[in-house]
Amino acid sequence: MTDSTPSSERPDSPEDGHDPGPATTPTFSESLAAGMASAARRSGLGGVADGEPLTGHALLASMGGVRGIVEAVLPGLVFLTVYTFTRELVVSLIAPVVLGLVLAGIRLAQKQSAVQALGGLVGIAVCAVLALISGRAQDYYVPGFWIDAAYLVGFVISAVVGWPIIGLAVGFLMGDGVAWRHDRSKRRVLVWATLAWAGLFALRLVVQLPLYLAGNVDALGATRLIMGVPLYGLLLVLTWLMVRSIYPRPASVDAA
Repeated sequence: MTDSTPSSERPDSPEDGHDPGPATTPTFSESLAAGMASAARRSGLGGVADGEPLTGHALLASMGGVRGIVEAVLPGLVFLTVYTFTRELVVSLIAPVVLGLVLAGIRLAQKQSAVQALGGLVGIAVCAVLALISGRAQDYYVPGFWIDAAYLVGFVISAVVGWPIIGLAVGFLMGDGVAWRHDRSKRRVLVWATLAWAGLFALRLVVQLPLYLAGNVDALGATRLIMGVPLYGLLLVLTWLMVRSIYPRPASVDAA
């Protein structure tokens, strides 16, 4: 029995000499670009840079909204408040852990992403364990020092070697890839933006480490709160302004 299907309607096959070839796989640089763009869009900087004019609402959304800010600030505030009034280390450590469980439980009950709350809970637990082991309330803040130091080193090194972290995030976010490295003005601005973030982490260490060494838990806790979300928001605005100075919005966007 012969096949009556016209050859022009048959699917291509190797036997027909029309091998479509193997599926192309993304290169390492393409995968890196896609991953960096995705990370940048999920970051606070991505939330602001992707938006239209910077407004209070856009800035708030880029920082996780009211709920995200509360989940970031409240555990530390609860620990500081309880310890200030009771001077009982165990009770002061239990309070933020319980609060973290409640915040994560609420998100799960509402069928929302609990990644941020669960991540915060793990951080709270680590802080609590360190303070419990040492028996010193100020050790609750030790993980924060290590995080600040790691960010400081990472941001400084990236700027020194010519691959500033802010440049990588912004470049892929704006669809520029790493082309900004061949533009002297862009590269300079993005290096300075990266160094500004490094300065934030350095400032935290310079101010807070002496308070830690002096065992001044009240002042240390207060400065951790003040130099947390408020400074982060301020630097986010500054970075956005620097980015917009080298990546102006297209005229079509302004007309719309």
